[in-house]
Amino acid sequence: MEKTIRPIKRIIEPQHVMEGAGVLLRRSFGPNRTNLYDPFLLFDHFAFNDPKEGPIAGFPTHPHRGIETVTYMLEGNVRHRDSIGNAGIIGPGDVQWMTSGRGILHEEMPTRSPDGNIYGFQLWVNLPAAQKMSQPRYQEIKATDIPFVDDGGARFRIVAGEHLGVHGPVTQIAAQPLYMDITLQPGVELNLPVPRGHSAIAYLFEGAASFEQAPAGEGSLLPAIRMVIFDDGDAAYAQAGADGARFMLMSGAPFREPIFPYGPFVMNTREEIEQTLSDLRNGVFVQTEMAS
Repeated sequence: MEKTIRPIKRIIEPQHVMEGAGVLLRRSFGPNRTNLYDPFLLFDHFAFNDPKEGPIAGFPTHPHRGIETVTYMLEGNVRHRDSIGNAGIIGPGDVQWMTSGRGILHEEMPTRSPDGNIYGFQLWVNLPAAQKMSQPRYQEIKATDIPFVDDGGARFRIVAGEHLGVHGPVTQIAAQPLYMDITLQPGVELNLPVPRGHSAIAYLFEGAASFEQAPAGEGSLLPAIRMVIFDDGDAAYAQAGADGARFMLMSGAPFREPIFPYGPFVMNTREEIEQTLSDLRNGVFVQTEMAS
């Protein structure tokens, strides 16, 4: 069977939103019952690099149920702690893949780099119905433990999944994700294998690139910052512009289940959301106190 390049299905220009205690984010999409990007629920790009924003408020204690939250830092730090005794720092190049399962309370408080910047991404990944009430768990990966591979002017930093025989350190995720930070030198092109039937998304945050294969000089060059939603196929295409390009590439197997999102919770039915709110009111959402 002939391999096919995935055409572009949609291009999204992220919109500014306020979250947490007044944090300005670029949001490409958020949880919605239409579930267009199954298994992905949300993608945020955060930066606190304008002095006019004032003190960094961050994300005080808040709950999650039924999802996985993935924090990937490029610059600056995020201090986190939670209701099951975890606490630590997510530093530059680090990844935290948190499976909230049946319920967790946590806080995420950012601090600037020596240059005064904070820069990173948060991705929400759905859990299938059978795992929504599982035990919470973390995979915390330091920058030095995330492998990379160089290939013909392209560098692939692999958080989850496999490329060119190199496997990312995040494992045992129901969505079978591919999550990579890809840097392309000027003019470099690639055809990146992505499992047929999986959702696939690119988030271009530096430089410019074309994500559709076309005769020389006819491709549409997109500037950062844009998100590209790919249609189905066997491989995602990218070619960097004259100044190179850097983007996140994510793919995952859709669960094809109905979802009912409500704030930080994503369950399958309204009744499960009502039970979640009842658990919060009755003090049975989690069993332990916040770590000191």
